[in-house]
Amino acid sequence: MIDAIFRYEFLQNAFMTGILIGIIAPLLGVFIVVRRLSLIADALSHVTLAGIAASLLLEKRLMMFNGLNPLYMGMAFSVGGSLFIEKLRAVYKHYQELAIPIILSGGIGLGVIFISLADGFNTDLFSYLFGSVTAVSRTDLWTILIISVSVIAVIILLYKELFLLSFDEEYAKASGLASKSIHFIFIIMVALVIAASMRVVGILLVSSLMTLPVAASIRIANGFKQTIFLSLLFGETAVLGGLTVAYYLNLAPGGTIVMISVAILVGAILYRKSNYGKKAM
Repeated sequence: MIDAIFRYEFLQNAFMTGILIGIIAPLLGVFIVVRRLSLIADALSHVTLAGIAASLLLEKRLMMFNGLNPLYMGMAFSVGGSLFIEKLRAVYKHYQELAIPIILSGGIGLGVIFISLADGFNTDLFSYLFGSVTAVSRTDLWTILIISVSVIAVIILLYKELFLLSFDEEYAKASGLASKSIHFIFIIMVALVIAASMRVVGILLVSSLMTLPVAASIRIANGFKQTIFLSLLFGETAVLGGLTVAYYLNLAPGGTIVMISVAILVGAILYRKSNYGKKAM
């Protein structure tokens, strides 16, 4: 396996991208779960699918779009979807959760239309839906590296503000915190990470990488910072383990990563139960 990584560029791209995704997806996922916005990842992933399908359609119909990386249009749609979610949250002040299913439905509808106009599914679209090790290019890697550095920088610089917004949004607003601006920056970061993660995990499974490691860490962590650390550990374990197993068994990497995440979650739940059983005795 190590020899193959050094020999083949596509494996280098896949594993380096996987390492980055294994950090930034659970890192943002912790704040998403704490703020009870877990479904936002699903909504934006479907909007990203619409962007990918639109890019492939344009490439097929118009010569000027030949060679355009669908990742960029997927990111544009994802960021646009995140902005619409914020707008709808402002419109439905007392029913803010409605914003997410509205955008999710719109993303699915647009995606289906673009796919039908492009005469159905093709190999490229399937690789975006379920992830593909061979599809990750060096350009994708550099794009994801830039996004990863940006996300980590934002989390470090705005950690206290994000922490306060996650646990007591009303107090944060009352204390004069620029909550709208911070949430705006945060949701754009989420949109970019979802679009970036689809190359390895796949659009339909990317939300799992943002939530399952966090769900596992919440069961056994003793504090917020430990939750972040364990989420990163579980995320990296799932990604690197999934890519390795997928390589040897010729499986879809996205599905393999998700199933390892599920196994980690089950293990965390059983560990928690066994500890409670020992204390009770």
